[in-house]
Amino acid sequence: MRLIGLMIVLISSIHARAQQADQHMYEGNKLYAKGKYKEAAAAYQQAYGAKKNREAQYNLGNAFYQQKNFEKAASQYTETEKNTRDSKLKAASNHNLGNTCLEQKKWDEAIDYYKQSLRQNPSSPSTKYNLAYAQAMKKQQDQQNKNNKKQDQKQDQQKQQPDKQPQDQQQGKDKQDPQQNQKPEQGNQKPEPQPSKLSKEQADQILNALNQEEKKLRGKKEKGSGQPVKLDKDW
Repeated sequence: MRLIGLMIVLISSIHARAQQADQHMYEGNKLYAKGKYKEAAAAYQQAYGAKKNREAQYNLGNAFYQQKNFEKAASQYTETEKNTRDSKLKAASNHNLGNTCLEQKKWDEAIDYYKQSLRQNPSSPSTKYNLAYAQAMKKQQDQQNKNNKKQDQKQDQQKQQPDKQPQDQQQGKDKQDPQQNQKPEQGNQKPEPQPSKLSKEQADQILNALNQEEKKLRGKKEKGSGQPVKLDKDW
């Protein structure tokens, strides 16, 4: 009889803790919807403490994300993805891990997380948009780094050139007509316009192409925003 009594108490305790966890989750979701992310995080932490609920841990990551605490958010997403068996929850966790990297301009890491998320949920349009955006920004960064490297190399070459000209060239300058060494008057120092190598039609085409590319990047950022993905569950 004592054993049966202990089992009843244990089952009742487990049931009560489960009810508490659900109540905390419900309260956390209400606070999150109102934009009270700090209070929502506290409720989700209570829900997870009452019951090791991975959905509560995932929502806690979202609450941290909205507070711009990307380090804590990433920690919750990582633990959720690692310990859950729910493929949708795994995909959502990887997507949001990609978002935390996107916010910090860690393009390579963001791309890896989005790809992993798509392996788990290939039909997610928001993940596809964010992946495309991260890839575009990565390409832009690589091109900028390449241009900076070329500029640095050019500056290094200029520094290595001797400041003084060879003696024979200097002597040749000394023999020139003194009038040639006179500086022009300030009023005549207008640069001559250089003829363009492109026609007006070609220039317009390039400008239109650049404008279209910029619109595409902005569109991808807007459609595939860095907002954390919420699961389609009512807790």
